[in-house]
Amino acid sequence: MPRSGVTPNRPQHRRCVSRLRLRDQVKHVLLERIVDGTDASGERIVEIRVAQELGVSQAPAREALRELELMRVVECAPFRGARVRGARPEEIVEIYPVRAALEEVAAREAAPRLAGLAEPLAQEVESMRAAAAADDVRRFVSHDVAFHRVLVLASGNRTLADIWEGLHVDLRTRLTLTERLGPLADVAEAHVPLLEAVQAGEGRRAGRLLRAHIEGFGRALAQGLAHPLVEGRDA
Repeated sequence: MPRSGVTPNRPQHRRCVSRLRLRDQVKHVLLERIVDGTDASGERIVEIRVAQELGVSQAPAREALRELELMRVVECAPFRGARVRGARPEEIVEIYPVRAALEEVAAREAAPRLAGLAEPLAQEVESMRAAAAADDVRRFVSHDVAFHRVLVLASGNRTLADIWEGLHVDLRTRLTLTERLGPLADVAEAHVPLLEAVQAGEGRRAGRLLRAHIEGFGRALAQGLAHPLVEGRDA
């Protein structure tokens, strides 16, 4: 017999978990559409239409749109619904100095922990090379972000990791690489010196290399957005 005040079963808890998963799935689909241009800047995103297309109720669709608004990917207005928010160039560029500072700390702390144990990073580099050879930007971004996430998590600093995740690095990286500032293969190889520093447990060098890598990419992006892109330009 259950104790007083204790519910014998938890169907509501299961429903909440299920709804959270649906929300994340809807958010992922909408992000993909926005990044690949299916839903262009200024285009309306109708909550009920999203729910119908994806076969879900309006609740997870509404929650997904709210999260996208917090990410500044969509903007919502009373009686007008949600629209895709065009990312201003400066909004994309300004994240790089912040990310560089965070990841410098992460790499400095993670390298001694991963010394001689950097195989997960090496695997991500190989996966980036394969994605670059296939010219698969989506897969490349997935492994690029995974490489950096390994370092962030290995730092052991949960506050840093939470802030880093809040930057939505996967989305920003996709938006950046869509500009094709240089060959994906070059971007993949740029991770090799960092991998070597981590493998050797050299935290200070790993931190410096990672900061330079991210800041350099940010500068290239700023220049690319300010001037017409040249085919094959080195990032």
